Amino acid sequence: MTDTILSMRSITKEFPGVRALVDVNFEVARGEIHSICGENGAGKSTLMKVLSGVHPHGTYSGEILFEGKEVTFRNIRESEHAGIAIIHQELALIPELTITENLFLGNEVSKGGVINWTEATVKAKELLAHVGLNEDPGVQTKHIGVGKQQLVEIAKALAKDVKLLILDEPTAALNDTDSAHLLGLLKELQGRGITCIMISHKLNEIEQISDSITIIRDGHTIETLDVSAGGVDEDRIIRGMVGRDLSHRYPEHTSKVGAPLLEIRNWTVAHPIDSQRLVVRNASISVNAGEIVGLAGLMGAGRTEFARSVFGQSWGRKVSGSAYLRGKELPLHNVQQAIDAGLAYVTEDRKVLGLNLLDTVRASVTAAGLKQISHTGVVDENEEINAATFYHKALRIKTPSIEEGVSRLSGGNQQKVVVAKWMFTEPDVLILDEPTRGIDVGAKYEIYEIINQLADAGKGCLVISSELPELLGICDRIYTLSAGVITADVPKETADQELLMRYMTQRKAD
Repeated sequence: MTDTILSMRSITKEFPGVRALVDVNFEVARGEIHSICGENGAGKSTLMKVLSGVHPHGTYSGEILFEGKEVTFRNIRESEHAGIAIIHQELALIPELTITENLFLGNEVSKGGVINWTEATVKAKELLAHVGLNEDPGVQTKHIGVGKQQLVEIAKALAKDVKLLILDEPTAALNDTDSAHLLGLLKELQGRGITCIMISHKLNEIEQISDSITIIRDGHTIETLDVSAGGVDEDRIIRGMVGRDLSHRYPEHTSKVGAPLLEIRNWTVAHPIDSQRLVVRNASISVNAGEIVGLAGLMGAGRTEFARSVFGQSWGRKVSGSAYLRGKELPLHNVQQAIDAGLAYVTEDRKVLGLNLLDTVRASVTAAGLKQISHTGVVDENEEINAATFYHKALRIKTPSIEEGVSRLSGGNQQKVVVAKWMFTEPDVLILDEPTRGIDVGAKYEIYEIINQLADAGKGCLVISSELPELLGICDRIYTLSAGVITADVPKETADQELLMRYMTQRKAD
């Protein structure tokens, strides 16, 4: 008989104008790795917030049984006390605090109201060893990478004697090496008797690590798949998520490549703090009208640094080199000059750099092009509404109203708002940095269609992605970047993952 650690029965959760969860039933066996899959907005994260007390008892209907007893968590502290820990997609670490301080924040090692930092440091080293992180616990978390920060979050959960660990998109911002390490750690935790629930859009990882997979669609539980029974692969998971077979991950598209549009020549960028450290070195690329060009590189290769420095020197120091649009040299000394020149940049971090989460959809869509809807310095509200309504429909942004706050949208719909914001500026060249990070296969397909539409309109698109299949699926050419140096320009006809990886790991002489 299966030992069930968690049962959620008939869970229904409503927000104003939206039923996020409808009669959801969800069970997890003790000691298993149970994954939850579904499109953005399906209700996955909401279900886990109900479980962990982020949405407290009384704000939803239904019942939760943990270790055979009904629980009514009023806040996250109560769920943690019961042995449930949740690690959100947006990490909850404080950058200015040390690893030790973050590990025991709210759970301090103290006696008589006084923190014992010596004992805390010893325990911190033990916890870091448990998660395989060889790092000084006295270092500030802002000085370690995202992959290591994820491990600190897991160590923080272990400090609270966790029985059920929930991870929401734990590998979304990680490279392949860090992702593999994290998945290996989950297996180790499973071996210690810890039950894990993982939400992820990376279906290959879901298939690889899960014992069971529950699929949620439009707020309803569709099915739970037993991986050990066989017959569970990515196509099977996708069929459950979207309600149909998705025979093609990438839309069929033939680009009509035109004349040279953007040329970047001998672009060099120094680190903003250490001006002697060159992050991009003599990089030269070109993008033609109607062309989709990819930029591939390992984490730390300088992809985002290159893109942001081109976009009005929004990153780096001592930027040198030249940029030309249709043969005319561009002044790109600040972001406004880049926008005025016809460039747009969809950032890899939509929540921090792409959107003001306090804004509505209406304000967000027009934020980068207020000049177009302003008269004598005053925004014309009717024009703003018309523009937001147009892109709301054109990009199929799922929201009850353009007056909805962007913070309430799913990740895929937030990404569409960011794209709409830059489409509204009517750019000649659109740089898209990790445009599908953290969104589901259905929303990815829609983003690909938008990119194709931009290319068909004669725009140039430069796409940066950590997923090589994505670049191979949508791009006409792919540049590879290694340690800040462009190592190859590969046409799609001859490109494959092995070839790209070879160029991504080599260093070409200057």
